[in-house]
Amino acid sequence: MRKISVSKIQNEAEKIVYNANFILPEKLKKEIIKCSQNEDGFQENILNLIIKNYEIAEKKEIPLCQDSGIGVFFVKIGNGVFVDGGSLKQALNNAVENVYKKYYLRKSVVKDPFKRENTGTNTPAIIYYDYVDGDEIEIVFLPKGGGSENMSKTKMFNPSASKNDIIEFIVNSVKKAGPNPCPPLILGIGIGGSFDYSAVLSKKALIRDVGSRHPDRNIAKLEKKIKKEVNKSSVGIQGLGGKTTVLDVFVETYPCHIASMPVALNINCHSARHGRIKI
Repeated sequence: MRKISVSKIQNEAEKIVYNANFILPEKLKKEIIKCSQNEDGFQENILNLIIKNYEIAEKKEIPLCQDSGIGVFFVKIGNGVFVDGGSLKQALNNAVENVYKKYYLRKSVVKDPFKRENTGTNTPAIIYYDYVDGDEIEIVFLPKGGGSENMSKTKMFNPSASKNDIIEFIVNSVKKAGPNPCPPLILGIGIGGSFDYSAVLSKKALIRDVGSRHPDRNIAKLEKKIKKEVNKSSVGIQGLGGKTTVLDVFVETYPCHIASMPVALNINCHSARHGRIKI
């Protein structure tokens, strides 16, 4: 059994909380540059401003977006790991609190959905745990902004629903969202599981790297098809038209009940931030 101290976990988690707020993933940067070269006029100018924004954010420690989001962690814990010296949950929340206070990141979490009193720490974070084989802990941090989150959708389809039905739902949802989630977008889509778990799958899909495709060839084709159809829409960059509404689309699936076909769409803006580390 391998012991990993909570202090080490907290220190490593602080690194990815920092990186996620100031440094855009390299593959996403390249995709934005590629799209800018495929646009004209003010659409190209907007993408160039987005490029300039992430360059300044990294160099000057200015947040990629003023909405530094609610913290979401995906944690894989090896069955050969013993967390020593305290609470893993508390270590992750401490990491968020420390980084958000040190770098003056906006605190966006309220204690109660009705009273709306700010916690002042951007905690508690939302944490999903998965227990796997091995003697490592993998932690992924995703700061999720409210604007794009508010445009996300779920739908319980009949089990007879076709892929075209799902594509139509996604395209229409993006059209209705318009400029609100700050396109160009990253789309996370969860299909299967249950009402609640499809939403978790859609959030988890957002932590994949731009350009990665689902290992199932049929699902990979679906990802490409959805991207193509959404980019045919009239939404475009910041809702002002153009060739680029989405930068990439990721689909995650799970077995489901014979009577159900749950589908969840989790929308992320172009500032699709996340950090990953293994300990």
